[in-house]
Amino acid sequence: MAEQRGQAADDPVMTRIGQIAMLQHAGDREEAQQRFAALWEEIGPHADPLHRCTLAHYMADTQQDPAEELRWDLLALEAADGLTDGSAAPAHTAPAVRGFYPSLHLNLAADYARLGRPDTARDHLREARAHVDALADDGHGHQVLGGIERLERELAAADGPAQGTPGSVGRPRAEGEAGGG
Repeated sequence: MAEQRGQAADDPVMTRIGQIAMLQHAGDREEAQQRFAALWEEIGPHADPLHRCTLAHYMADTQQDPAEELRWDLLALEAADGLTDGSAAPAHTAPAVRGFYPSLHLNLAADYARLGRPDTARDHLREARAHVDALADDGHGHQVLGGIERLERELAAADGPAQGTPGSVGRPRAEGEAGGG
């Protein structure tokens, strides 16, 4: 993990993404969106899949329109798939990339739920669950797992008592390990 942070610190595109993300987290969504869009144009569609994945992931969070958020989240997933197909640089190893999938699929599930497509949302929740073993036992991992659980509950509640819980697998971690966030 520390090695990955060091590699990101030496990567000017990842540094720029991080700087723009700070704007976003500080509440300047519109400026962040404009800067992410400019960087997306600059790096182009054939850029390093890690750059495209990260940038699209953050760009999705700046969107007001759920359909646009979905479009960017799909681009992030497509880029992540490019990291695991053997074309990725050696620094982007498959085990590290696997950790992206729970969050990417959770975001897609939330997008589809907002767009009134609960069955597709559940499909992505199942994909998120299928990859939770790749999450680190840290704040981010707990936040993603908590998000999966919350969305599962929301979809189950929307179904009503006749439907029960969505078709998710059992909890991959012990009760005490799931953190909120």
